[in-house]
Amino acid sequence: MEMNHKELLQSCVALLDSYNPETQSVEECLNRFLNKHKLLEDSDQTFVTEVFSGCVRYATVMKVVVDGFFVRDGKAVLRSEGNLYMVLCYLALFRLDELGTAHFRRFVRSQDVNKMHRFFNFFLSERNLRTWIKDEWNKLYEHSFVQTTLLSPLFRWLPELRELVQHLADKIANKIQPKKTTIAATEPKPFNLTQPRPRSVPMPEAIPKLKKYRPVPKAVFSEPREVSIIAKVKETNRRRAEENLMEASKIQFACANPEKSHKTKQRLQRLISEQESQLDFEKHKANPLPGHVSENIPIKLNTAAILREGRLFQQREDAEIKRLEKLEAGAKDASDFLQWQSEMRQKDLESELADIEKRRLEGKLSHEEAILARQNLIKENKQRVNKMKEEAKEMMEMYLEQRLKEEQEMRELVEETLQGHQSAKDAKRKLQLYKHKLVLEVNEESRELMRQALEEAEVEMRRKMELIQQIRAMEAVPVIRQNFVDVTETAGYGLLSEMSIAELRERLSLLKVSHLEEEENKRDDILASKQAKDQLLMNTLETISKHRTEQNRAAARKLEERKKTRNVKPEVQHEKLSELERKLQERKAQRLREQENSRLEAKKLTQKAKVLANTKRAVEQNRWEELEKTRERAAQATSGVGYGSKSAQKLLRSNKIPLTT
Repeated sequence: MEMNHKELLQSCVALLDSYNPETQSVEECLNRFLNKHKLLEDSDQTFVTEVFSGCVRYATVMKVVVDGFFVRDGKAVLRSEGNLYMVLCYLALFRLDELGTAHFRRFVRSQDVNKMHRFFNFFLSERNLRTWIKDEWNKLYEHSFVQTTLLSPLFRWLPELRELVQHLADKIANKIQPKKTTIAATEPKPFNLTQPRPRSVPMPEAIPKLKKYRPVPKAVFSEPREVSIIAKVKETNRRRAEENLMEASKIQFACANPEKSHKTKQRLQRLISEQESQLDFEKHKANPLPGHVSENIPIKLNTAAILREGRLFQQREDAEIKRLEKLEAGAKDASDFLQWQSEMRQKDLESELADIEKRRLEGKLSHEEAILARQNLIKENKQRVNKMKEEAKEMMEMYLEQRLKEEQEMRELVEETLQGHQSAKDAKRKLQLYKHKLVLEVNEESRELMRQALEEAEVEMRRKMELIQQIRAMEAVPVIRQNFVDVTETAGYGLLSEMSIAELRERLSLLKVSHLEEEENKRDDILASKQAKDQLLMNTLETISKHRTEQNRAAARKLEERKKTRNVKPEVQHEKLSELERKLQERKAQRLREQENSRLEAKKLTQKAKVLANTKRAVEQNRWEELEKTRERAAQATSGVGYGSKSAQKLLRSNKIPLTT
């Protein structure tokens, strides 16, 4: 395709926008558009023509998808962009095998990312395709056509299309990393040598002739007889199934729903998760900690670390010297201030511990109050649930009456719909005849255009062959090339610094000797600087070792003092804390009393339920025994007297026993 994908898509949308089926035909609109825009390549014209014809032919198929998109997910999308979504829907349904995912991705990426993601997320949803979209297409076309032509190719390409939708979503969420720009490598240039003679241009191959066109057989456009037979059988089966469904819904059992409630499922799931959390078969076993290394392992320092540590100790020495000089001059010592600071910190610590204990007791108190409030709420909920059950029972009776009325209306609507299907099939048959005539006219025009293109290609081939013969004749003429070089002569351009090749070589040798002397001098300077640096490092290491020894002694003294004076955790005493503890004990006792009362009430209810269940079971047993005795009496009456006695017939009617001969 010579035009890019965005321009092709815009051309197809503009052609659909200019088409009006009431005032002009498909061929007239297409010719007017091509003459107005004058596309350069025949392939582009063919693509636009096929897409426009397909969109007009299957307009009802795409209209189902586009209208559903505007109603559900495209409420904020402009209605004027409907033809754009129709073209993309046509390419995805009918031309995806021909285009492939690469070209289809380029068509989608040429448009706005948000719009494309919203449309394809709706259209490629498997739930929508298998439910209401399939049902709407079945109303327009036969089930076999919908399954084989529309849905099967789309489901085959569905994984690649879902990847495209996911890529659009990542692009909207800025999850796609930008591509790194690579710097082009340096390309070596060839020497300016004598170029070899170019190869001769091969003779072009002759353009093959087209094979003779075979007309489409008439059996393709005629509907087979088996299809109508299958449709009638489907219709009768569908009516019979609807009648069976109506009868079954009238006599359905009014038993309890065996499915567990949502709350029960949540409790079961919670119990299962708690049991699984206690199992630690695959628990991660951590590696044990390494033993404490008590030995002083020597650490090798580099030059930067030695100089840095030496600088630090030097700064400490300078600061200590300045402090001693200030004390000699009469400065004040800070020991009193440090003692006062430690006392104040101890008081702050005690107040902070009291606040923490207060918050802990308040949290426990609020927890007890929350438990009491929850128990009261459970009681209120039970009363509310009993009331709601009574209301639900009344609503269920009203719902059953309304359901019977709706079923009667639905039966009448089905009969009206079956009458409308017959008229739709007649209109579809007329449309197929019209499309068949249109295809024959388009094939005749395409053959004429192909014949003209072949004639123009033959004329161009003759002109190229003549041009190749002229080029070969010009290359056959020989060319003499000969150059002589003298090393001792100059180029003769008249410059002040002009010299011959021999003089240049001599000067280069002198420059090499001077560079070697400079390198020897630099080596001597570097060696001297290294020796001075080593001496400085040795002096710094001596200073570091002295300071480290003093630091180890001071740390040992502090450790001994800390062992002698270990702090004991202070006890917190406060009036508010004792009051909070008293309130907490009262709330806990009240909660325990409430729990004991609720347990006793539950026990009474369970005992009452058991008594009711036993009573119900006894009543049922008595009823079945009475029923069996009644049937036995009826059997004795029929076997002893016969069916002629009035008492036997009355007993048969009361117990509904069938008479058999």
